[in-house]
Amino acid sequence: MTQSTDKIAIVTGASRGLGLATAKTLVDLGWNLIIDARNAKNLFAAKADLGDKTIAIPGDVSVADHQTRLIDAAMDAGGLDLLINNASVLGPSPQPTLDSYPLEVLRHVQEVNFLAPLALIQSALPLLRERHGIVVNITSDAAVEAYPGWGGYGSSKAALNQMTNILAAEEPDVAVYSFDPGDMNTQMHQEAFPGEDISDRPPPERSVPPLIALLEGRPPSGAYRASDVLLTS
Repeated sequence: MTQSTDKIAIVTGASRGLGLATAKTLVDLGWNLIIDARNAKNLFAAKADLGDKTIAIPGDVSVADHQTRLIDAAMDAGGLDLLINNASVLGPSPQPTLDSYPLEVLRHVQEVNFLAPLALIQSALPLLRERHGIVVNITSDAAVEAYPGWGGYGSSKAALNQMTNILAAEEPDVAVYSFDPGDMNTQMHQEAFPGEDISDRPPPERSVPPLIALLEGRPPSGAYRASDVLLTS
């Protein structure tokens, strides 16, 4: 591998919502991107908008072979400066309470939202250490607030949060953040509230400037909310 001087990022779940909005901004800032999503048609449509500095690799982020393809693409590109673990699944819609939550579905939610980000981090760390890179795990207030019906998704994000905290203590040469973008008008948020009007939620583009401020300011590793970064940036 010949180390590239260009900034290189992996952004998972980048075919729509916050992932796509973030990818667009990073490209505008000159980053080279490797993006993924489960829906190949939507992913390649996003790649067409993002341009030649973007490599699109469709697949399920919880599948080991797909994770390997993402890291191999970064190695071929010359290194890795940033990993944004954005891809996640909500679980059933409408969401069940914990007394009736299907355990097989819960295992899948944990696999995608917690274990897959950790697997990618484990594979990416040698590249990130070389370039004093950054890990961003996208989280939610459902990880800390007791919302009825959010037990599956919330517990997976709570696990992600604590993993982020421990990784930050273990990796002094890598900045490690959990980032809560706040409520957004996205497909996942609509799935969480089927039949409800969520048009009052801000678009995901609103959460991108504080995320970029986090990347550019590189504060100490830890947990950040979009509203906090806006107040301090």
